[in-house]
Amino acid sequence: MKNENRNHCVPLAQNRTVSRRDAIIAGLTATGIAAAASTNAQESQAGGSRQTPVTGAKDDRKSSPRRFRAKKSINQWAFPYPDRMSLKECFQLAKDAGFDGIELNYDLDNDLSPKASAKDLVAIRQMADDIGIEISGLCSFLFWPYPLSSLDSSKRNRGIELAGLMADAAATMRVENLLVVPGAVHIPWRDDHTPVPNDKCESLAREAVGKLVGGAEKKGVSLNMENIFFNGFLMTPMEMNDFVDSFGSDHVQVHFDTGNISMFQFAEHWVPILGKRTKNIHFKEYTKKGTDYSLETFRPLLDGTTNWPAVMDELDKVGYDGYVTFEYFHPYPHYPEALIYQTSDSLDRILGRV
Repeated sequence: MKNENRNHCVPLAQNRTVSRRDAIIAGLTATGIAAAASTNAQESQAGGSRQTPVTGAKDDRKSSPRRFRAKKSINQWAFPYPDRMSLKECFQLAKDAGFDGIELNYDLDNDLSPKASAKDLVAIRQMADDIGIEISGLCSFLFWPYPLSSLDSSKRNRGIELAGLMADAAATMRVENLLVVPGAVHIPWRDDHTPVPNDKCESLAREAVGKLVGGAEKKGVSLNMENIFFNGFLMTPMEMNDFVDSFGSDHVQVHFDTGNISMFQFAEHWVPILGKRTKNIHFKEYTKKGTDYSLETFRPLLDGTTNWPAVMDELDKVGYDGYVTFEYFHPYPHYPEALIYQTSDSLDRILGRV
């Protein structure tokens, strides 16, 4: 017999060669792959758990399989401001956590208030620009102590005055959206509010907002009416539409809040009825499993009963691509950054960014 060289080569195409040993290994590998494929196919047919998703397909258990155009925002109330964080730190944390914008709150004190000069307001905007975060809008708790529909004319007039100052501040900071609470029949968290009859509430609210429209149009600010179930006014999307449309102005629109009507209604039902009127949005999580009808009933995003896929589908149908802002009133007492990052991750999943 002729002596065989262990490295004797087997000819391949294009004059390339491979050793007999490598050829055997390649054959065994191919056999193993084929066997594995056969096993996976059998497990798939039998409902086995080892089946892997098709390459490129998104797993809807992890996030929305569709990516939506809406922009991520978070309200300043989710931050421990001003006790443990400065305004600049809030801006930077929002930016670091991946938010496109932050919604600021107008108060009687602090950085954004009647005490702030035009120079101060311009500096706030410049700070946001330097950090690279947008200001998605302004809102305020001042509509509660000074309701625009109060039977007390002094409170009502002060509310109108403050709303005008908010619009001025928004314009100075080049912020388009101002949330407005147009009226309240009842304010359950205040004991100094006299209940207002429904028809009187509507007439006073129309009068108050009407006084603000001209200034908003000149300043380029959108007065966005917010739906709030707890206050007993504008309880259906049809009522909201009638109220907004009555002003005949593109500068009176809707600030839709998903949580504020979720006690007995469903956010996804409001979206198509409001249609293009929705100018800004609060994503507020609500749980129908509880019986506490106070601000404590609102939850961190995804820890509630809101049907977020349905909400996003409806928003997509009406072409909404503005800000969706997480609103929450209780910064975490320990490691408050966690809430900000958790919210950013939740919004990424809702918007299909994961």
